[in-house]
Amino acid sequence: MKILIVDDEELARARLRDLLREIDQDFQIIQAENGKAALEVIGREVPDLVLMDIRMPVMDGLEAAYHLSTMQPAPTVIFTTAYQDHALAAFEANAVDYLLKPIRRDRLQKSLERARIITHTRMEKILEQEPHGNVRSFLVSTNAGRKELVPVVEIAFFKADGKYVVAGWRGREILIDEPLKSLETEFAGRFLRIHRNALVAVDHIESLLRETAGSCSLKIRGKDILLAVSRRHLMHVRRTIRDLGQG
Repeated sequence: MKILIVDDEELARARLRDLLREIDQDFQIIQAENGKAALEVIGREVPDLVLMDIRMPVMDGLEAAYHLSTMQPAPTVIFTTAYQDHALAAFEANAVDYLLKPIRRDRLQKSLERARIITHTRMEKILEQEPHGNVRSFLVSTNAGRKELVPVVEIAFFKADGKYVVAGWRGREILIDEPLKSLETEFAGRFLRIHRNALVAVDHIESLLRETAGSCSLKIRGKDILLAVSRRHLMHVRRTIRDLGQG
């Protein structure tokens, strides 16, 4: 079995590695220091099981597990945590196993024996039960079978295009396989609805321009991009820009 250990603390990774060796010397063990690094490793190594800490910098374990749950096949994930808090109830309710640090060998062995694959639906339920929510820092774009992590803070806009959503990022347009409505809900406050088929990142708005025939468009900061604003959303867009001191 190939096992990926994900933890930002080197000592925690070393302890888990030693415990796994005690259980079975034949385990193939690989490591990553946060969720983002784990996704990159998994793309190359394809582990059978992921032992993942929850609280980590760059990308935490919950967000990484959400992305993992969309993979085919999805690897089995067991969460590890030093915090016996609200998250544990959510994991138990959705049949996701977790290990409370400091991790004991017998508990780890039992968890390995009963580990289950985290489905995408189960992961969404876990995130919904988080009292403070768990807004993602990254989205995943798939192009020709290759997955690319896209920092949400760098996305300028989302536009619906048939069954997909196009995200404007670093001067490119990439496909995101998620509904526009769910993106609007998750990133409320960061992205502004300007049209039935478009959201714009508030931090990327440069100005509101009036076009011919009374229509209006938003200009994206630093880019030669104009996005149409519908009459239905115009008042809210104007109010948002005024509050930003850009009107």
